[in-house]
Amino acid sequence: MAPRFATCEAEPPLNPIPRSHAADREPETSAARDYAMTTSNLRNKLAAHSFVLTAEITPPLSTDPQDLIEKVAPLRGLADAVNVTDGASARAHMEAIAAASLMLANGVEPVMQVTCRDRNRIALQSLLVGAGALGIPNLMFLTGDDPKMGDQPDAKPVFDIDSTALTATATSIRDAHQLLHGRAVGGHADYFVGIGDMPVDPKEGWTPKSLLKKIEAGAQFAQTQFCMDTAVLKRYLARCHESGVPKDFPFIVGVAPIASAKSARWIKEHLFGSIIPDSIVERMDKAEDQKAEGRAICIELIRELSGIPGVAGAHVMAPLNESSLPLVLEAARKGR
Repeated sequence: MAPRFATCEAEPPLNPIPRSHAADREPETSAARDYAMTTSNLRNKLAAHSFVLTAEITPPLSTDPQDLIEKVAPLRGLADAVNVTDGASARAHMEAIAAASLMLANGVEPVMQVTCRDRNRIALQSLLVGAGALGIPNLMFLTGDDPKMGDQPDAKPVFDIDSTALTATATSIRDAHQLLHGRAVGGHADYFVGIGDMPVDPKEGWTPKSLLKKIEAGAQFAQTQFCMDTAVLKRYLARCHESGVPKDFPFIVGVAPIASAKSARWIKEHLFGSIIPDSIVERMDKAEDQKAEGRAICIELIRELSGIPGVAGAHVMAPLNESSLPLVLEAARKGR
């Protein structure tokens, strides 16, 4: 089956913020600002049953907007949307809402990740209202890594509410124009609300209780952890649908252009919820150019995913190997 990729729509030209004159810019009435106020292109493509490609970047630890723009520019026109992480690996980076806003202004549609780790419900509510004011079209809610995993292990986690409650909060702001406790929210937010998901090889009696709760709370799509075993994925999706997950609920499945066999083993053993079959590790071991082989495996998986019922797209993540993202996305779109 040929990949049912959507064609990326024409985008406005890159509009980097000058390093020394950002404050002197006139109010944005340009095509970039118009783009920022449109509804989610990702949502539109999923609604049209186009197979989507999303990617993911970690914002730089930098106050220079150009550092972020240079990271996302190669993905423009190749990814239907680009996730911007929120304190990934429990480390400080440019704030996700700032990065998402810069991406919008430069013609790259963001999926702004929001973790429950770092903020109480008041701060999270304010963040969601701010995202609506900035026209950020896509949100994705996650629990967040424990600070003990990061480079500042003494940091205190918050976890005031979980990602299900955060999903319900965003849905209430968007649809009911109020917070969950009833306080009115002015204006209009048109979020496309996503969640993280973690495929498993389901045992007898297992049901996707957490996923069902998030869908009930208003989740509209899911992006998954690395799942590079399509046999496991098919069994997982079948059990989800048997358990009441709507068959048209979009799963965007996580894949990776793995840089080396060593990296594959590390992800397999240490990155919770990741599924990488031994056959892929063995194939990487035998390759003369392991980075090229990792890209080839990723492209093959994307093609296979595009033919699996229930899979709406591929989410390409490349930790410590972001230079491979545009190569994989371009090759996948060209069908090579």
